[in-house]
Amino acid sequence: MKNLISVIICTHNPRRDYLDRVLNSLKSQTLSKEEWEFLLIDNASERVLSKEIDITWHPKARHIREENLGLTAARIRAFRESVNEIIVFVDDDNVIEENYLKNTAEILQLNPYIGAIGGKSIAEFETEPEYWFHELGISLGCRDLGEEIKVCSWTQKDIENKKYPDFAPIGAGLVLRKTAFATYFQRIQNNIDGLSLGRTGKKLTSGEDNDIVMTLLESGWSIGYFPQLKLTHLIPKNRLTKEYLAGIKRAINRSWVQVLDMHGIRPWKKISRWTLLPRKLKAFFIYQAWKNEASYILWQGACGIFEGQANLFL
Repeated sequence: MKNLISVIICTHNPRRDYLDRVLNSLKSQTLSKEEWEFLLIDNASERVLSKEIDITWHPKARHIREENLGLTAARIRAFRESVNEIIVFVDDDNVIEENYLKNTAEILQLNPYIGAIGGKSIAEFETEPEYWFHELGISLGCRDLGEEIKVCSWTQKDIENKKYPDFAPIGAGLVLRKTAFATYFQRIQNNIDGLSLGRTGKKLTSGEDNDIVMTLLESGWSIGYFPQLKLTHLIPKNRLTKEYLAGIKRAINRSWVQVLDMHGIRPWKKISRWTLLPRKLKAFFIYQAWKNEASYILWQGACGIFEGQANLFL
């Protein structure tokens, strides 16, 4: 049978019980193992994963050690190592449904103009979030956009007046056509700003997935949301703390300003760095950051926007 898909897990110091559930979901795929390869990219974990994690259950599995820390570095390595036209990035906390790979292959075979797709990512919380969590607008890589298929491409007019599609694929379960991913790879490998967008160790920077999506749209590819692609996103309790959520809100907003600007979208004006402190102090009172956890986290998000604006070039 034709080898169609490269399934990639990029992981750094994974939580083993979560990773075991992810691996079990791969073992249960209805698509024959003869039709996909499996690469486990150990991104500079403290313990060498090839010595601890058995992937011999798959006939086309490989352990790959990437010493350059960071999600972008791990994905670039995956691009170089994978041999198939379809790449499926499965995070080390993504439990994919049994038809995920079969559905992926069918969708891309029927839609040759689509370069990237995603689907539903349903949260499974280790502990129930606090009552104020849903006020924050932080998805933590989870979403359910309903049962309607959504597809987007940018015409020349769209490129001149770009708007990021709200149903664009996210990192959880991200599917890419390798020929489309190559356009991103060619642009990013010597782009310092782009290389800095992905998560690196404990740093919460983000924006890499948005960068990939916009690069593909600018290159003439379509992107889509397909609800038949479903996964469970495992959310540990340490990602629901005030400290973590404040850090991720700030980092996401700062990166959002940066990545939009990289693609010629600037809804915010450039601000002087010396104005950061007074702006943050003013926002502290506007958001009443002392009042409760949600107010504090939203204030941190505003600080991230200010920092992004200060980093813009004239």
